Amino acid sequence: MTLETGRLDRLRRSMESLDVAAVLTADPINIFYATGVRNMTVFSMMGSFRFVLVQADGPVVLWEYAGCEHLADDAGTVTEVRAAPDITPAGGTRWVESTHGFAREVADLVAKLQVGKPRLAVERFDQHVTDALRSHGCELTSATEVFALARRIKTADETAAMGCAMDVVTAALEGMRDQIEPGRTEVEVWAELHRGLIAGNGEYFSTRLAQAGPRTFPYFNEAGPNPIRHGDLLCVDTDALGPGGYAVDFSRTFVCGDAAPTAAQRSIHAMALEQLQHNAALLAPGRSFESFARSAWEVPEWFAPYGYYCLAHGLGLCGESPYIPVYEAEAPGPYPLAGELEPGMVICVESYIGDAASHQGVKLEDQYLITEAGAELMSTMPHDLV
Repeated sequence: MTLETGRLDRLRRSMESLDVAAVLTADPINIFYATGVRNMTVFSMMGSFRFVLVQADGPVVLWEYAGCEHLADDAGTVTEVRAAPDITPAGGTRWVESTHGFAREVADLVAKLQVGKPRLAVERFDQHVTDALRSHGCELTSATEVFALARRIKTADETAAMGCAMDVVTAALEGMRDQIEPGRTEVEVWAELHRGLIAGNGEYFSTRLAQAGPRTFPYFNEAGPNPIRHGDLLCVDTDALGPGGYAVDFSRTFVCGDAAPTAAQRSIHAMALEQLQHNAALLAPGRSFESFARSAWEVPEWFAPYGYYCLAHGLGLCGESPYIPVYEAEAPGPYPLAGELEPGMVICVESYIGDAASHQGVKLEDQYLITEAGAELMSTMPHDLV
């Protein structure tokens, strides 16, 4: 079984467990998960331009962007490739007619393998498409839970691919670190990370989280044309899609130039590292998400208002389930939190300590594979400031 057929098998088993006979998605990441066929991923996030129909006991039909049908020639997961119709206004004046033609195609395919009213789980389509599918006899539900369940646990081939992606992104970040010089802008330095990723056959970055100096507080300032000064902190969150389409998500914070870290910088870095290591030590198969959240490192009161919004999250072809928010005993929220850590999950543990007094912050994050015995660190780049 290949990486691609293993994913398709897992998707079909998830469909069966949720009693879903067919799924239809326009999500480019889920199309890739189901088929292994990649095409214009970022462009495909801007509208419903490519689609795939997967049946639990039937064919896999890929509607590929017109002129790109040959990209699926070697895909052992795809039964049939058709040219995708234009079902958005970007496709011209006949897009409404095209939508109904597409809906008829789907309804006919699903009806051949189902008794009674065709049942179909869908995602990432505009309302006019779902209305058209219903008008042609389909009974619709959501495909989101199906893909979330399938993608939550990684196959052995997937974790191996994620290890390869980690190697490329780590090398790219190490190369970027060597280019952090006073006077260069955030985006100039961040571009070095792009160069390393693309040169290593990676895909793209899903965020632009590289910020320096006073822009490290509060967190989530995006990289811009802001000069980096000698002694500034520079926070980088990789959020990279590496080779094979697999995500790599870890964070490091560096000091610019040959300046020694200040006392304030050392202090908040030590706290961020303590938070990260404490919470990572809680990772274990069978530990409930709620237990993890309740046992997490308590951020000191002065820093708590600026802390990271979640404790940990899943990872695969992008950020995935599970999601473990910060536990707040006195506030309404998602608790009780169902679920537990399972072998095969890839989990990213987050840490951010932001200091309002010095107006700077430290972002750290590590990526782990949950195993039968515990948790395996995937992001091995040192946490050193210099």
